[in-house]
Amino acid sequence: MKVIALYNEEDLLARIVMGDESAFVTLFHHYKDKIYSVALRLTESTFIAEEVVQDIFLKLWLKREALSMIKDFESYLFIMARNQVFSALKKSARQKQLADDLALEIPTSENATYNALFGQECEKIIGEAVDLLPPQQKQIYLLSKEQELKREEIAKLLQISPDTVKAHLSKAIKRIRAYRNSQLGTHFFWLVFLFLKD
Repeated sequence: MKVIALYNEEDLLARIVMGDESAFVTLFHHYKDKIYSVALRLTESTFIAEEVVQDIFLKLWLKREALSMIKDFESYLFIMARNQVFSALKKSARQKQLADDLALEIPTSENATYNALFGQECEKIIGEAVDLLPPQQKQIYLLSKEQELKREEIAKLLQISPDTVKAHLSKAIKRIRAYRNSQLGTHFFWLVFLFLKD
């Protein structure tokens, strides 16, 4: 069995592009602690840091075909880690703000349950909104938000102009926001009703 040289990153990435799982495991073990340390320093949360590591490497594997285009993988990886950390922090801050807005109305003992339920409802509504997008808008939105590709990368991947990507992404976000706002009012009412009815 051929041993993959740890620091022959070009060969390693080429093997990953071809679906070589052992090469991916080698890459994972080489970088996971570094990514975890960066995420932990920025978030001060072991839970979020672990999630960041898992999410990054899942995304790398799912879009491994794109790795062949990357010239400086380490820089790419740490930019990806930074973006993932910021996304996780923004998500956490949004959920905290939603909870704080109702802190005076919902008994303290029930806040944790409410936060979990409300967070789940928000995620569900956004997922529904994304599913309702026209096919190209949905594809561009998912490439941008879930795979964290830049406009230029999406344009190259889909063979369209960056301006077209920008226009589709803008429309997708407006549609998602409108759907979320229309649905959230109803969900918000029922969740508050559930917690205040007693």
